[in-house]
Amino acid sequence: MRTLALLCALTATLTAADLTGIWVGQYPGRNNEPIDIAFQFQHKGEVLAGKLYGDFKSMRIVEGKVTGDEVIFIVIAEEQAGNQINETRLKFTGTLKGGELELTRERESSRNAGNGGEVQSRNNTKLTFRLKRL
Repeated sequence: MRTLALLCALTATLTAADLTGIWVGQYPGRNNEPIDIAFQFQHKGEVLAGKLYGDFKSMRIVEGKVTGDEVIFIVIAEEQAGNQINETRLKFTGTLKGGELELTRERESSRNAGNGGEVQSRNNTKLTFRLKRL
């Protein structure tokens, strides 16, 4: 009986997705112009870490978790709004399907980087896009 339980646990571990590596894709920007995006993931057990790479900067992945083929993580992005810099929590959720990672991004919250005050977000549209492993 113990052998069967151990075998089942080992099989579940072997079939879980390993996201370690570089993943690239595009998402629609202003006027639906494609914007390149890349992620470097480090995946150990249920923990996901790494970075998001944009055109001009990189942002660290925090609070990353992988369960089977499902992934969830947060990126703290610095965004400029006029003369103010805001720190925005971007939540990414997704699923690994057929060798591609389908992610949905939504803004969780935004605060002023200088004084920590809450900032009213102008829109919180969900954005879904696909990534492929390099």
